[in-house]
Amino acid sequence: MRCIKCRGTASVEVRRHNSAFCRDHFLEYFENQVRRAIQEQEMFRPEDPVLVAVSGGKDSLALWDVLLRLGYRADGLYISLGIDEYSRVSRDKSAAFAEARNATLHVVEVEEEYGFTVPLLASHTRRVPCSACGMTKRHMFNRIARDRGYAVLATGHNLDDEAASLLGNLLRWQTDYLARQHPVLPAEQDGFVKKVKPLYRLTEKETAAYAILTGIDYIVEECPNAAGARSLLYKEALNLLERESPGTKHQLYLGFLEKGRPAFRQAGERPELHPCAQCGEPTTAEVCAFCRLVEQARRTRERRAAAAALPRADGRDGGP
Repeated sequence: MRCIKCRGTASVEVRRHNSAFCRDHFLEYFENQVRRAIQEQEMFRPEDPVLVAVSGGKDSLALWDVLLRLGYRADGLYISLGIDEYSRVSRDKSAAFAEARNATLHVVEVEEEYGFTVPLLASHTRRVPCSACGMTKRHMFNRIARDRGYAVLATGHNLDDEAASLLGNLLRWQTDYLARQHPVLPAEQDGFVKKVKPLYRLTEKETAAYAILTGIDYIVEECPNAAGARSLLYKEALNLLERESPGTKHQLYLGFLEKGRPAFRQAGERPELHPCAQCGEPTTAEVCAFCRLVEQARRTRERRAAAAALPRADGRDGGP
């Protein structure tokens, strides 16, 4: 393969654009796609402080790296979920990335904040781990970004992520989610900070290529709690379509943004929000879903502790 820009040896093929690039021109292509996403969607200005949610994986670290390269004021936020060795390694990768670039990384421990790791939250509430994880991160991302004075929270969701999410929402006709699905969720006076996805024009393979070509050391292993997640099935289906018809993901998602979302947005009604009675975060209920999750986990822990303290019928205590 030859680079379409310089005719040198290509390092990366981008089949959906019928293109291939050498290292330098691929990095230029990648930066241009991010710059285009930011400018066309009016995500943020050069002077805006941006908080990048990082996990130690390729997408979030590639996003942080390209924003720094483009000159934006980007700091990182790592939330330690307490997923054993996976959390330790991903935290170390994030910290090493920040140190190498003299960048600011905020680290927050879920267990220190709320008394539970995400695996415990899931087991104590009988939730799917990904559900408990997603609810926890959304709650903490918004609160931390707002409390620390960041104008924007950026996440590393790529085209594969957004197309898979769209497919799932379409299959279940989740009209509320379809109305909100967009690479920019604007700031609200009721307490939500602006959330953006600058990688939405780039595929997972392209972010992986960027990370490799720029020498980013990221955690390769998938989160152990992701096994069996329905989103992986949707990605697999879209990958099959993409192999047979390059550009399918691009056409599905960008076509939806142009032609589909306006109809869902116009038909949808924005729910009335007010501060949660416990934490103050915006919610449609008296107490937000995350506070209810934590309270349920606490009740379960107390009930189990009380049961363990009761004497057993055979005369032994209730311990193991």
